[in-house]
This record gives sequence, structure tokens and C-alpha cells, in this order.
Amino acid sequence: MRGRVIGVLKDFHFSSLQQAIDPLIVRLDENWSWGTILVRTHVGETREAIAGLEKICRELNPKFPFTYQFSDLEFARLYKSETLVGQLSNCFAFLAILISCLGLFGLATFTAAQRTKEIGVRKVLGATTSAIAILLSGDFLKIVIVAILVAFPLAWLIMYKWLEQFAYKTIIGWWIFALAGLAMLTIALLTVSYQSIRAALMDPAKSLRTD
Repeated sequence: MRGRVIGVLKDFHFSSLQQAIDPLIVRLDENWSWGTILVRTHVGETREAIAGLEKICRELNPKFPFTYQFSDLEFARLYKSETLVGQLSNCFAFLAILISCLGLFGLATFTAAQRTKEIGVRKVLGATTSAIAILLSGDFLKIVIVAILVAFPLAWLIMYKWLEQFAYKTIIGWWIFALAGLAMLTIALLTVSYQSIRAALMDPAKSLRTD
């Protein structure tokens, strides 16, 4: 295919980001009976632009039906599966956090009930409320930290393998895991702090009388 080059464009994506940018020739030939025109419209003037294009199309080729697509919707269709996976991941993450908090709250309640006499003895011996609350909360935070150390490498590996499917991809920064870890510790601390503080504020006399 021979022709005269009238312009050169910078590389741009005309397919999914999972594929590398391939060479592309945009040919302008009056003998071609098909083709697509890309039109950029001003914000708020989309309807007027479509009506004008339809009028021109009917004048130039009245037997050919006028069809059009929006480029942003076409690109969104390329990543429909990724969008669906992201939405499902958010839903399952929310449910996992909710169930984990309920389980952690129940475990904190059970632990506080089991250590009632211990808490009473510690208060009698001079332990402060904050010290007891930190003691009870610290046991659960250790479990959360161990879970973080196990989950983060697996999460990084899964994300790395998924991003390998794309020719152009972002880098998984360490700050993402730092932020997620801080959020997990905060949620766990808020979940168990209520029971820890409640147990620490209990009257030691009542605690020691508990069977």
C-alpha cells in the first residue's frame, strides 16, 4: 500500500492497555467505502453536534444509516470486566471487614469476661485503667500484626500477577500497604477498645467476687 505521508502523530492507545501500542496507519482515500470519523465536541453541545453530523451524513449519503458511538463508553467497555471485579472486591472487602470486626468484638468480650479476676487483682495492686486497657488491646493487636505480615506478601503477589497482564501498568507502592496496615490496626483498636476500657473501669471488688 503506497501513499503520501501528510502527518505523523504521537503514539496513542487505540486498544486495551493490556496490549502494547502497535504501528497504525490512518489512510485518507476517497475510494474507500467505509471509515470512522472521530469528532471532538464542546461540553454541553453534544446533541447539536450529533444532529449536525446526522444532517451532513444524510446529505452526502442518504442511503447509508447514520450511526455513532461515544469514545469514552467504548473505552469503558474494554475494561468492563476489571470494573466489575473492582466493584465485587469492594463489596466483599466491606463484608470481610464487618464480619472480622464482629468476631473481634465477640472475642474481646469473651476475653474480658475470662480475665475478670485478673483485671481486679491488677487494679488492687495499683494498675491504672489505661495500663489495663493497653494490656487487653495489645493482645489483639499482636494477632492483627501477625495477620498483616501474612496477608501483605500474598496480596502483593496476587496484584503483581494481575498487573502483569497489562503492557502498561502502575507500580505497587509501599505506601499502599502502609496505609492499609494503619487502617487495619485502627479498625481493630476501635473494635476492642470499648470492651477493654469497660473491663478496665470495672470495680475490682465486684471483679474479685465473680465466680
